[in-house]
Amino acid sequence: MEASDMRVPLVEKIKFLSIFSSNLDEFYSVRFPILMALKKMNNEDAITDSPPAIKEINGIIEEQMKDFGSIIHDDIIPGLRAGNTDLYFNQPIPEFLQGKASDYFYNRVLGYLQPVFLSGSPTSFLIQNNKLYLVAALLDAGKKQHIAIINVPTDFMPRFYFIDDHNSGTRYIFFLEDIIKHNLDKIFPGYFVESSFAIKITRDASLDLQDEFHGDIASKIEKQLQIREFGLPTRFLYAPGVSPKVIGKVVKFLGLEHANIVEGGNYHHLRDLAALPIPDHPYFKTDELVPKSFSAINSSQSIFDWIKRSDLMIHTPYQSYAPVLRFFNEAANDPLVRKIYVTIYRIASNSQITNALISAAKNGKKVTVFMELKARFDEENNLKWAKKLKNAGVKIIYSLPGLKVHAKIALVKRKEKKKLMYYGLFSTGNFNENTAKFYTDHILLSANQRLTAELDSLFSYLVEREKTTKSSAPKFKQLLVAQFNLYDKFSELIQREIRFARKGKLASIVIKLNNLEEKSLIEKLYEASSAGVNIQLIVRGICCLMPAVPGMSENITVTRIVDRYLEHGRIFIFHNDGAPEYFIGSSDWMNRNIHHRIEVCFPIYDGKIREQIARFIQVQLADNTKAVNLNEEMKNCRVTNIPGAKAVRSQEEIYHLM
Repeated sequence: MEASDMRVPLVEKIKFLSIFSSNLDEFYSVRFPILMALKKMNNEDAITDSPPAIKEINGIIEEQMKDFGSIIHDDIIPGLRAGNTDLYFNQPIPEFLQGKASDYFYNRVLGYLQPVFLSGSPTSFLIQNNKLYLVAALLDAGKKQHIAIINVPTDFMPRFYFIDDHNSGTRYIFFLEDIIKHNLDKIFPGYFVESSFAIKITRDASLDLQDEFHGDIASKIEKQLQIREFGLPTRFLYAPGVSPKVIGKVVKFLGLEHANIVEGGNYHHLRDLAALPIPDHPYFKTDELVPKSFSAINSSQSIFDWIKRSDLMIHTPYQSYAPVLRFFNEAANDPLVRKIYVTIYRIASNSQITNALISAAKNGKKVTVFMELKARFDEENNLKWAKKLKNAGVKIIYSLPGLKVHAKIALVKRKEKKKLMYYGLFSTGNFNENTAKFYTDHILLSANQRLTAELDSLFSYLVEREKTTKSSAPKFKQLLVAQFNLYDKFSELIQREIRFARKGKLASIVIKLNNLEEKSLIEKLYEASSAGVNIQLIVRGICCLMPAVPGMSENITVTRIVDRYLEHGRIFIFHNDGAPEYFIGSSDWMNRNIHHRIEVCFPIYDGKIREQIARFIQVQLADNTKAVNLNEEMKNCRVTNIPGAKAVRSQEEIYHLM
């Protein structure tokens, strides 16, 4: 929808297409294997038959891919051309550029190609997960057909090759696979190239990790990561118009009979569009919102002294992430700091934060890092950093049996005048300075000793839990912690609004989440709606609650906002008879988050921060530019503008509120 919106700048449209392609790959890697497993359990003897759910999903995706292709042809390519940029899409390389393209093939590409003829044992050749390949149908001198597969080496070179014509001022952009296809006769001398087309296999990305594992979890995950690249295929994607006979041979040889076999476009893996080499041309410029700095923080004063006076809330990416980096940097070098605790879920590949933790350990601080190795698709990066931290003397606690720690928290213990002071960092998003540039998150830095004491209790529990599963459960009165009190507390807060509504008082709930799926909490919201509680939800992704259904959810609205930044923060506001309570945290309302992870939501006590959060929510609920509403049929419907009403684009409005 965003990529097709004529108000969206061309560069942003391309970004949204890239995100769609990436998310579709993840769907086939993570969600689709569950459907395939159900299919096998329910229909063991007829596994190739597609049950209705899979057929319906394939139909929806097919329609989406048609829209995707239309946007490329009708909008992106003409838009690029208007800026003197030609993207060759399903077109041969023009004759006047073939010489340069062939030079690039010989000088850069050819040495990375590893063609394989499909002959011999079908199991002798395995295609890697989400990698690009070309299939070539070849005829020998005797007109006998041979099938070969060639890797497209995007691990070693860009997906796109471009040539700048300085006379015309035009940039010509080609896909790497088109450069290879143009030169197939050099790869297979003596053969006639009958046809060639792109293929891609998506495999099951789940790791075979039992909850109650024994031994070295890091070693186990390393082994599983090696296996994952060759997991069970969930989707085989091929280009349109290909001979069924050739496809049949490829499917049989690669052992893909049980995969979801899908005819796609001529190009796969279009997440790479994000790296399209668009020239520095005024036509492609977009307005940049530069993160605002915190002028109130005195550069000559310790950040801990500043936090001690007043809570500090940072709203990325509208505001600079620098105070978070400074929190860790100062902790690493401050002679008063004794101990540092932090949870890590997804972290930057060149993380400044982990480098600060390494410095802290080498400076004599006791540093404890809980490293979640089961963060999907970030396992390898987390393993890398865990080893570096461990080698520097940091105490590393790996994933716990039966638990995934998704909380984003840190604690610094500082000795001040013979008293140990606690400083906490609570976040809705990861400690990742890269994603902080485009994820909307909220980070609280606080010296509130009630909050930080409970944070200390949670870290103590995690440390103890590493040693024994029988560690005593901590008690939380301020924090809402999944596995302990988070579910019960949210249920109680909803029930309180129900009581107010039944007494005829104003009752309301505002919740902002990434995903809403946990069944019993959804049922509780339905109950609240039926009692007359006004419920406004902002849900970016998965939503299993049906709004606006008479007799069930007529008092519930669901708003979704997609814009230049990824909405990522979780906010919970309960009216409480005019004395509202505010909570922010890491937890979505999904079964996994509520019941199988360690999540932390935290109260907001500071009046100014509360006002700020309330204003943010008010602006987002008023968005009539980028927002959609979910209707009772679970369809995304653009918000209808009232004639003469002011246009509200919430992300820009929030930026200007900073």
